[in-house]
Amino acid sequence: MSEISQSEDMNVCVGAMSGTSLDGVDAAVFALHRPQAREGGLLPRLLAHEYLPYESGLRSALEKLCAGVAIGLEELGRLDILVARAYLRTIEAAIRKAGYRNPDITVVGAHGQTVHHQPVGDERFTMQIGDPNTMAVALGIPVVADFRRRDMALGGQGAPLAPGFHHLALRVPDQVRVVLNSGGIANVTALVPGLDTFGFDVGPANVLMDAWIQHCRGERYDKGGIWARSGVVIVPLLQEMLREPYFAAKHPKSTGRELFNLPWVQRAIGRSASAQAAPADVQRTLLELSVTSVADAVRQCSSSGSGQLLVCGGGAQNEFFMGRLAQAVVGWEVSSTDRYGIPAQAMEAMAFATFALRTFNGLPSSEPHVTGASRRCLLGAVYAP
Repeated sequence: MSEISQSEDMNVCVGAMSGTSLDGVDAAVFALHRPQAREGGLLPRLLAHEYLPYESGLRSALEKLCAGVAIGLEELGRLDILVARAYLRTIEAAIRKAGYRNPDITVVGAHGQTVHHQPVGDERFTMQIGDPNTMAVALGIPVVADFRRRDMALGGQGAPLAPGFHHLALRVPDQVRVVLNSGGIANVTALVPGLDTFGFDVGPANVLMDAWIQHCRGERYDKGGIWARSGVVIVPLLQEMLREPYFAAKHPKSTGRELFNLPWVQRAIGRSASAQAAPADVQRTLLELSVTSVADAVRQCSSSGSGQLLVCGGGAQNEFFMGRLAQAVVGWEVSSTDRYGIPAQAMEAMAFATFALRTFNGLPSSEPHVTGASRRCLLGAVYAP
C-alpha cells in the first residue's frame, strides 16, 4: 500500500463514469486532498485509469432503452444490476492497477448510466441506472451515487455537473478560461475572473457522429475524424440542423440523446433535401455542426474574444475536430486539459471522485449559476457497504 493513503491530508478515491456514448465505463483512482470549506487550487493526482467496454448485449439493450423502446420492469431491474456489475469490474481493475486494495479506498463516486434526462416540464426528472447498493456491498467501500436529482429538486436541471469540478480544479484569478467537455454531448464552463462560474450543455459533440458512422459503416466512432475529413460540408443540411430551437435557447439548459439522435439527423436530411448526399459528406457536416455550436457557445462565455479553451472528453482525441475548432475560435488558445495536469479521458471520473469525497464530508459541489437551482447542495447520497 502506498504512503498516500496513510497521509492525514490525503484520501485515495475512485470515480467511475459512463456517458452518453454508451460505450463502456471509465474508472480512475485519485489521491485527493482532504476537502475544505474553502475552495480553489484543487488538483487531484491521477494514480490509475481503466476503461472497460460494455458487453455487446448490454450495450445494445441500453441503446434501445435510451432510444425509447418500451421494456418491462423486470428488464429494467436486470439492466440496473448488469450496469452495476460492469462498474464493479472496471472499479476493481482500476484499484488493482493503482496498486491498492479495497480497504485503502475512502469512497467511490459512481455516476451510473443515464437512460433518460428530462430537465423541463411539470414532471422533470433524470434517471441513472447501476445499483449503488450492489457496488457498495461487493466493494466493501462507501459509494456515492444519484448525483443529479437533489439539484433538480431545488429547481435545477441536474446538468451539466462538470462545471462544478472545473471551478474547483481549473479556475485561476488572472486568466479567462473556457472548459469544453466534448463527450457524446458537449458542455462548456466559463471561468472568467470577476464573474460567477457558469456553463451549459451546448448540444452534440460526438453523439451524432458516432450514431451516423455506426449506421453507415458499423463502426463505433470516427477515429481521428478520418472519415469526416474525407467529406465536404453540405451547407443546406448544416443550416437546417442549426435551426434546432435548442441552440438558441437561453441557459441554464441541458440536453442528451432524447433530442440529439439518429432520427433527428435523418429528419434534418429529409427537410434539407440531402437524401442523395454521400454518407461521408453527412459525417463532415455533423462535425461542422459540433464545431459551429461550440464556437458560438465559447463566444457566449466571454466577451473578451480571447482566452484559453481547454478541451476534455472524446473530442480531444479527434485531431480533425480539434483543428477545425482552433480555426473557428480565432484568438483562443486551444489545447487538451492534459496540458494542465488533468488527462482529457479521466476528467469526468475525476469530477465524480471529487464530488463523492466532498459529499462524504458534508460539503456542497453544485453550481446554481450552471443548473438554475435555488442554492448549492450536496451532490449524491452515500450508500454504505
